[in-house]
Amino acid sequence: MRRPALEVAYIFRAHGHAWRQAQHGHLSLGQLKVMSAIEQCRSAALGGHVLRCDACDEVEIAYNSCRNRHCPKCQATAARRWLEARQADLLPLDYYHVVFTLPAPISAIAYYNKTVLYDLLFEVAAQTLRTIAADPKHLGAQIGVTLVLHSWGSALTHHPHVHGIVAGGGLSADGERWVACKPGFFLPVRVLSRLFRRRFLEELDQAHRAGRLQFFGEYAALADARAFAAWLAPLRACEWVVYAKRPFAGPAAVLAYLSRYTHRVAISNQRLLALDERGVTFRWKDYRATGKTRHKTMTLGADEFMRRFLLHVLPGGFHRIRHYGLLANAGRREHLARARELLHVVPAATEPQPSTDAANASTFVCPHCGAAMIIVETFARGQPIRAPPTLRAAA
Repeated sequence: MRRPALEVAYIFRAHGHAWRQAQHGHLSLGQLKVMSAIEQCRSAALGGHVLRCDACDEVEIAYNSCRNRHCPKCQATAARRWLEARQADLLPLDYYHVVFTLPAPISAIAYYNKTVLYDLLFEVAAQTLRTIAADPKHLGAQIGVTLVLHSWGSALTHHPHVHGIVAGGGLSADGERWVACKPGFFLPVRVLSRLFRRRFLEELDQAHRAGRLQFFGEYAALADARAFAAWLAPLRACEWVVYAKRPFAGPAAVLAYLSRYTHRVAISNQRLLALDERGVTFRWKDYRATGKTRHKTMTLGADEFMRRFLLHVLPGGFHRIRHYGLLANAGRREHLARARELLHVVPAATEPQPSTDAANASTFVCPHCGAAMIIVETFARGQPIRAPPTLRAAA
């Protein structure tokens, strides 16, 4: 696949140094590390190797990746490995897509309290799904849930929400039968929304009482208990956005969806259109519009573009893909084995894994003839790169 004409790395390399100096003291260590990683990704700064094709003698230099989870160029391999691991978890059922979104006022304070509020978003969304699903009035079953955090809107604004992927059914409370949901319908969205709102506000209030929240700037007054209670009051009355999409067209469609969403970053290089004196121009989707007017372009100054991109840097060690219920790591294998038994599904035979040598041999493919390329030389970080080695004369 051809490399995009413009990349986030180019923007950081062109404007990042000056912006870092202008923002000295206002950027976190995590944000600075992300900028540095993206700037150096697939460049001589990280080292690399020289490849040669045995079939056509083509020689290429390949630079190492930064492997940072916020880098637009480093997610494809990570997503592929993750999907291969998840294939064994899929059941031959309809899967549903549920989204839980935080209201704008809470999103604003979430930026300064990412670990606390993102954790609450995960835990309360999972608890809401499992509680309503376990209620005999709705489904009456234990379900498995995979949640993926996205913190951005299409225009790079701070818009925290989690995407939930849920199988259309679950195990009965005693584990003796499989309970399937109604065709095309998982759980009532309004019931999910009301419980999600109540439980999240309860947990948020407890976090404030425990002194776990920080407030700055225009929100500094919320550190006072009375001011915070008054600020929460309107949020108890407004509607919170929880919605469910139509079921996926089988497990294969679930994997296709996950391959696009699990390791997505705030903006892909493919959405970037231009970098010029006006700033950065990119494509975005206006979800409030319909039809052809939904797809638009936006131009932001380079400084503003970098600011918005770095809004979405996650705290160190924070897991943005989590599994709950039947898919929780503690009992995943046993629960899935029981589900397959009740659904009369024969487990797929495990294919033998290719040897390490075979896997490495086909890692690099010649762009000219499609044959495998081999590594003939490596160079370390910061080591000067020599010209490609001359080919030895045939003996």
